Amino acid sequence: MPNSLIVQTPNKSSACDMDEKTFLKRILTVQDSMFRLAKRLLTSTEEAKDAVQEVITKLWTNMTQMATLSNIEGYAMTMTKNYCLDRLKSKQASQLRLVHYHHDKATASLDKQIDARDSVSKLMVFMEDLPQQQLVLQLRDIEQYDFATIAQITELSEGAVRVALSRARKKIKAQLIKAHNHGIDSAS
Repeated sequence: MPNSLIVQTPNKSSACDMDEKTFLKRILTVQDSMFRLAKRLLTSTEEAKDAVQEVITKLWTNMTQMATLSNIEGYAMTMTKNYCLDRLKSKQASQLRLVHYHHDKATASLDKQIDARDSVSKLMVFMEDLPQQQLVLQLRDIEQYDFATIAQITELSEGAVRVALSRARKKIKAQLIKAHNHGIDSAS
């Protein structure tokens, strides 16, 4: 996540079981994942930064309840997902702009850079076409969460998460193969 995103905690005068240092330590471990999830759902870096800040502020205000949670990462990711989905449903969602991923590799040739950008762009487009599977694919293959945490975040059973992930991977693979073959199906 860009270094410009800094956790800003509002002043809180009431005493609770979790102090500011503990809160920051627990949140900083999940902040990058929250940003990547928000970026995936909102597609705008600025909107994703704002979403993470809003969720962190909400977590701060509910710090007393947070101190009792065993899976703070799952809770924070669930809050991030819900906040982003709410933003997408709001009128402000129409103002979001699509930000493309730029893949820079100094050692790669120009052709390889163009191919890599094209593949990443296609992958992003293919992922956007997946309904619930998009979130599952993001959380498992990009964020590297275990199935139990993904089930908690998506409110699906672990079996449903596995099925969604398998279907998403198969669909993406088929679409990428077709795209790399320039739309020509190769029946073997």
